[in-house]
Amino acid sequence: MRNVVQFAERAAMNDSIVLITGESGVGKGVIAKLVHDMSSRGTKPMVSVNCGAIPENLLESELFGYVAGAFTGASREGKMGLFEVANGGVVFLDEIGELPLNLQPKLLSFLETGELMRVGSTKVKKVDCRIIAATNRN
Repeated sequence: MRNVVQFAERAAMNDSIVLITGESGVGKGVIAKLVHDMSSRGTKPMVSVNCGAIPENLLESELFGYVAGAFTGASREGKMGLFEVANGGVVFLDEIGELPLNLQPKLLSFLETGELMRVGSTKVKKVDCRIIAATNRN
């Protein structure tokens, strides 16, 4: 356990992306929260997303947001995505191994550039959030 806490302390000192692996129920979310709290972003929001619990057809709009009229049933005002909500803070992507294949290129682009495009939009937005991800898969 001491090694895990020391890892969390080291990970908190820099702003890199963190992947936490382990079996279900071992406390990956607790470690993610520890990394967030000890980091320079500790006073900013930490938004947790269980990638396996959100239906595949909604996950893109939840993460990236959408503009008004982007799809049937969309809010008239549009909606800010969870990456934007966490701007300045951390997004914890729990069960990242459950992320649909068709969404992985868009997530990779965001990880590389820090830029996103809401569903139905043509405008790019710059967002500053750290990503901590967890999975129980190898």
